[in-house]
Amino acid sequence: MNRKILEALKRAVASELKGIEALFRRIDDNFVKAVELIDSCSGRVIFSGMGKSGLIGKKISSTFSSIGVPSMFVHPADAAHGDLGMITKDDIAILLSNSGSTPEVLFILPVLKRFSMPVISIVGNVNSELARRSDVVLDATVEEEATPISLVPTTSTTVACVIGDALAAGLIVKRNFKEEDFAFFHPGGSIGKKLLVRVEDLMHTDNEIPSVDKSTGFEQLIYEISSKRLGMTTVVDENKKLVGVITDGDLRRAIERFSDKLFNIKAEDIMSRNPKTIDRFSLAAKAAAIMENYSITSLVVVDSDNNIEGIIHLHDILKAGVL
Repeated sequence: MNRKILEALKRAVASELKGIEALFRRIDDNFVKAVELIDSCSGRVIFSGMGKSGLIGKKISSTFSSIGVPSMFVHPADAAHGDLGMITKDDIAILLSNSGSTPEVLFILPVLKRFSMPVISIVGNVNSELARRSDVVLDATVEEEATPISLVPTTSTTVACVIGDALAAGLIVKRNFKEEDFAFFHPGGSIGKKLLVRVEDLMHTDNEIPSVDKSTGFEQLIYEISSKRLGMTTVVDENKKLVGVITDGDLRRAIERFSDKLFNIKAEDIMSRNPKTIDRFSLAAKAAAIMENYSITSLVVVDSDNNIEGIIHLHDILKAGVL
């Protein structure tokens, strides 16, 4: 083992931890003011920065977009050559610069001020020109970078990124942003499917629902379960209310228990009473969790009066990619 490399790795992580701990102690009303300023913005949040700071700006912008805060990154050099046309007076700017004296960033400041646009800076030098000309200054100062070569942006970019994450967390609280809201902006991924797909989207309805009454005989039970191909059937009373279910497993146990008296039994003799149910508006992921918890493969979907509205099967959930 190369101990010099190992020590360098540990020093790098220790340096970044130290930078984040120092940031934690600096979190103050300025950060709250920044969250409130962003929340009150009627336009978009415009991020800009050069080099590594610009890359961090892009990351924070992407995070903001994912929580429903309209956001975009504008490269400061491109902004000086026409891209300022994308910016409006309703926007707010968040500028990133470790030194606070990046020429390209300072160059666009007068134009932003001409728009009377609020400027928030994430800056590593609170005495810099950028800090002095900002409405809100978020202190991203670090004592040292994480590598033996102090010029390589490491701890400073980590701290800037953490500031962006902290702002996002504050906005989530300020806007009472929920998991369902997050899923709305991620409809194509597994997150969206888990948080958007509901039982009613996947359940079997109408003629696909296997159903027998309490007096149905064994032969008809087999036919109903086999023909509907869900491995079970619901059992209803004279008012068509759910009173039980019968599964393939219940049929096998009935064969062992009743033997030659099979064709004398009724549905109510072998049904499982008080079956597990779910409402149509619940998330399909919740249905899957119930099935896993009780080691079953289907749930009866009922309304508030215990009327059967459908059947949701584990295979439907898997096929939809919810799990």
